[in-house]
Parts: sequence; C-alpha cells; structure tokens
Amino acid sequence: MIVVTGGAGFIGSCLIRELNDKGIDEILIVDNIASTDKWMNIRNKKYVDYINKNDFMDKLPSYSGISHIIHLGACSSTTERNFDYLWNNNFEFTKALWNYCTEKQLSFIYASSASTYGDGSQGFDDTMNIDTLLPLNGYGYTKQLFDLWVKKQVNCPPQYIGLKFFNVYGPNEYFKGSMSSMVYHGYRQIKENGEIRLFKSYHPRYKDGGQLRDFIYVKDVCKVILWQLDHPQVSGLFNVGTGQERSFYDLAKAAFSALDLNPVINYIDMPQPLKEKYQYFTKAKMEKLRHAGFDFDFCSIEEGVSDYIQNYLDKNFAIY
Repeated sequence: MIVVTGGAGFIGSCLIRELNDKGIDEILIVDNIASTDKWMNIRNKKYVDYINKNDFMDKLPSYSGISHIIHLGACSSTTERNFDYLWNNNFEFTKALWNYCTEKQLSFIYASSASTYGDGSQGFDDTMNIDTLLPLNGYGYTKQLFDLWVKKQVNCPPQYIGLKFFNVYGPNEYFKGSMSSMVYHGYRQIKENGEIRLFKSYHPRYKDGGQLRDFIYVKDVCKVILWQLDHPQVSGLFNVGTGQERSFYDLAKAAFSALDLNPVINYIDMPQPLKEKYQYFTKAKMEKLRHAGFDFDFCSIEEGVSDYIQNYLDKNFAIY
C-alpha cells in the first residue's frame, strides 16, 4: 500500500491518477478536504481509504502492508503569516512521518520546495551546502528546517527523498486559489477579458514579462516520483524542474497559441509587498537527478501548456 498525503491536492491527485494507470489502487489518501471542492480531484480515482490529516497519525498503525509514504501535504501558501501553524504542519508533522518510516523501514518521499533557495543569489543547485540558504517566507523556512533536520539524522528510512519543486502547473490545480499557476489564471483572464495581465519588471536586466522561471508540467513531476519509486536505492535531496528558464511572456504566448489566438498582454503594477521579495530568475540544476539515472525528457512549456489548456482547462476544467 502507498500512502499519499495531500492526495486530494494538485500534485497528489495527479500522482494517484498515474499510479492508477499503472494498475496500483492500494492507496491511502490523507488530506484535509473540509469544506473545499478538492474532493473532485479524487472522484475519478481508485483508492482504499481516505483519512483526514488530523486523524492520520493515530490511525496509521492500524494499516498493514504499507511500503511507501509520499508526503505531499503541507501548508504551501507563501503568504501564510501564522508561523506556529506552518511549524506544526510543515515541520513537526513531517518529522513524525520520518520517524514512523524509520521505525517501520518504509520508503519516505517528501515535498521540500524551491522556495528554500530564497532570493536565488546562491544559485539553485541541489548539491550545494544547504546550511547557508535563507528562505524569504515562513513556508520556505519550515521546508528548509526539515531539510536541515534530515542532515542530522543517524537513523533513516531505507529510502528517503526530498523534492524541491519549482514552478509546477497543470490539471487539478483548480482549487488552489491565488496559489494556482499563471497558466490557470492566464487562461481565465483570456476567457473573461481577452488578455493576460503580467507584472511589470522593476529590475533593469529584465523587460516587462521577461522575468524568468523554471516551469514544469505536473505530469513530468509525476514521472520523477514514479521513477524514484522504481529505484529504491536512490535517496537524497533533488530539484524537480526542467533545467530550462523561460519567461512569463513565453508562458502567456503559449497560452494564446493553445487557443489559436494572437497574444494580448497587459503589464500591471506589482503590489508593493511583493516587489521587496520578488524573484526575477529561477532555474533548477538537474544534473544530480540525471546522474542518479533519470533519463526522461521534460515537456517544453509550449507542449505542456497546450496539453493543459486544450485537454483540461478548455474542457470545463477536466480532472486528470
């Protein structure tokens, strides 16, 4: 049995789709759906049980045959101000899962974040000494704290992997609100107003819309995780991006192209609080994962955005 925390969320539900497609339905979903519509992400999935996050640790010992815990659940809001909530949810809860996997000798794969790299001044290299990284928000800091805690552990699960996700986009992100990708928001803007709004640049090296990100399609993220499940000898902290930087203008242009429309882009002022912490460039170094043996190709943003818009967004926000 595979446990997927955050299984009703964006990446988690897409991963369950791919596990189901491989004939794996012995899956335990852990999440906190509450009064949200995230239940729609698991409506077309096969799984054994759903457990609310708050009950999970108490009920976990009652399940036998667990081989992997894939921990994707977290408070991922970069604007969350309640640090105690972030600490308990992202750090203490993850420690408890690590300790359980160590005791039971289960594979443990968990979501770190590219936000741990902070302003990017030290690069985005997953082979670097992470001790000197300074995240820019509480979410990134609690992810960094767990990565640092892992370094100190003598007793470990037989396989343990931290995944530093970069800018992930794709189907099933519809319930993330403001944290959804620019592709999702851009598509809705096109449908509502016929244009996409991008932030102006306040950095002399970057034109308006020229801010650069490593955008990765969620189906490629799932490829990485499935490959790691098939390679239990692989452990460590890994970037999950494409290794290519592309601009927000490129992303917007790909969205219009997927709809067979000419680009109409309006550049808007960036909110003052965001100006102070805005990243103008991210690019994952992917050599570590490649050297571990992962040899699949990643989608270009043109390929990924086209699939996302034409097969999901433009089909009434279809669930993957």
